Formats: sequence, structure tokens, C-alpha cells
Amino acid sequence: MKLFVTGICGFVGSSLATWFRERRPSFKINGIDNFVRPGSETNRSILRSRGITVQHGDVRNASDFENLPAVDWVIDAAANPSVLAGVDNRSSSRQVIEHNLYGTANVLEYCRRVKAGLVLLSTSRVYSIPALAGLPLIKGNHAFEWDKAAAPVQGASANGLTTQFSTSPPVSLYGSTKLASEYLALEYQYSFSFPLWINRCGVIAGAGQFGTAEQGIFSYWIHAYSQKGPLKYIGFDGSGRQVRDGLHPNDLAELVAQQIEYSQKPEAMTFNVGGGAANAMSLAQLTSWCAERFGKHSLESDLTPRSFDVPWLVMDNRQIAAQFNWRPKRDLPSILDEIANHAQCNPHWLDLSSAP
Repeated sequence: MKLFVTGICGFVGSSLATWFRERRPSFKINGIDNFVRPGSETNRSILRSRGITVQHGDVRNASDFENLPAVDWVIDAAANPSVLAGVDNRSSSRQVIEHNLYGTANVLEYCRRVKAGLVLLSTSRVYSIPALAGLPLIKGNHAFEWDKAAAPVQGASANGLTTQFSTSPPVSLYGSTKLASEYLALEYQYSFSFPLWINRCGVIAGAGQFGTAEQGIFSYWIHAYSQKGPLKYIGFDGSGRQVRDGLHPNDLAELVAQQIEYSQKPEAMTFNVGGGAANAMSLAQLTSWCAERFGKHSLESDLTPRSFDVPWLVMDNRQIAAQFNWRPKRDLPSILDEIANHAQCNPHWLDLSSAP
């Protein structure tokens, strides 16, 4: 089996490549990365030492795919993954479109040409911000909680969001480009008949992640807290009640392995993939966890709301569990422990991924 990974030196891409190298040693694994993300260069030598071929390549450039050899499957892990991308003065709106949509078009053309299957890693941020803001939630002591007495909501419950939840705009430039990529991939699959899986991933978290305040929040929060760096609750009364779920990349890799080895006709091609309600936590609860691990640390509160923040976003895994009998094996506390151990061994980790 020949496997090709875009964004191979990012956290998700490198984690998946490593998992397949260790658990599918017969696979030939190669990939490209443009090394735009600060810190990604550090993974090049690590992957090469494991027998994984890494070369410079940018999904935005069609010419970078021209001389690539044929493969059996592509895992598209390349993206500008911040919900603030294009509006945060660190990247332009055009760059977001080029990375997340035009890049997908080039990947799809490559799959069409070499007749490869595609696993497209999408995001939970394809879901409507107004619809998420309107979920029936109550203020618990330390987290927003589902109001079980409320009327049913299409595509959402205490178990999390399903793929039937609203994707009506606004969803952010990031979310809209990923949603457009999904539709484009489905059209290519229909027109050219190559295998396709679309995984709308929640927060992926683990040791070695270059987290930021907008992406990879569990990793970012633990690393910053361990160094007593500045941290701030933003919006939502400055309480830190906003909730996300966490998924370890090895659990995602196990699912991807099942998908590329699946031989039956799929009932669906688009799934929500995350840690689920059992592996969800608020920022305030994460702060309490950090306080027990690292000692007390003062945080600031900013009550000013931000346009793209949401109070509660948890992925419902029941559809994909029914399709593949897959569930996350790593619980959130063990993931947090892994990140904390890494933070203690690498006290300057966030400096590696800081923008110059």
C-alpha cells in the first residue's frame, strides 16, 4: 500500500504518518509540506529517520503535484486551520481560500489522475455559528451544559452534533472553505469514482502539538499554564464555561486505517469525528486540572465577545461508530497527562511555534 500525506509535517499529518509506519510497516509512506507553520520544520528529520519520505511541496501549487508518483490513498491534512484565519492580520482572506479550497482542488486532480482514494480531513467549524450560539444550554458551575428539558434540536443533542446540524453561514472563512472543499470532493467522487471519506474532526490533541489560542487549545492552554504565561477567558461572561471535546491523533489514525481498508459500499462518506461528550471539557475545568498539576496561576477575563467563538461544540460519534465500530480509546484525562508531561520536558515549546 502506498500512502501520501499532505501537510505531513504538521501535528496531525506527522502523527498519522508515524502511526501508519509503526502499525502498517509494509506501507510506503511519503508526503509534502510547505513548512509555513512555525515549528513544522522540526518534524522533517524525525519523519525521515522513521523511513518516511518528506519533500517540500505546497498544495496551492498544481505544478508541485505533476511529478509525484502514483499512490493508493491520499490523506489530506494540509490546511490553514484557525477559525480566525483571514481576519487576524496573520494571513489574508485570499491565502485562506488558496490553502483550504484551491489546495483541495489540486489534491482532487491528483487523486483523479493517479486513481487514488482520498481521506479528506475537514473540521467541526463547518457548522453554523448562529445555530451553535442558539443551542439550549444552561450555565453550570464551571461549564455550559445541555438543557435536557429543552425542545429537540435538529442535528444536536447532549451527545453532540451530528452531520445533520446546520451549516448555514456564517461559519468563518476557515469553515466555509472546508465546507466548499467537502462539496467539491463529493462531486469529484461522483464524477470520477474514486473512494472518498470526509472526516469532520473536532479538537485533536496530544503531545508535540504546536497549539495556539485559536487552534489546538488543549495543548496551548497546558503549555502556557505550565510556564505561568498569560491566559485569558474571552467572552461568555469571562467565565471560561465554553466547552470542546478532545481526540487523540492515534484514535483518528485507527479510524483512517479502517476507512482505507474498508471493502464494502459505504452508507455515508461524511462523518463527525471527535472525542465525544465523554471527552469534553470547559476552559474553566481545564484550568482547574492545570492548577492541580502545576499549582495556582492567575488568569484574566475579557467579557468582550468575538464573532467566531461558540459556547459548546462537541462531536457526536454515533454514526461513525455504527459504520466502523470505532470509538476513541484515549480518554481526555490521559491526553491531558500526555501533553503535561511533554510541557514539563519542553518548557519553551510554544516559542517554537510562535510567529516571527
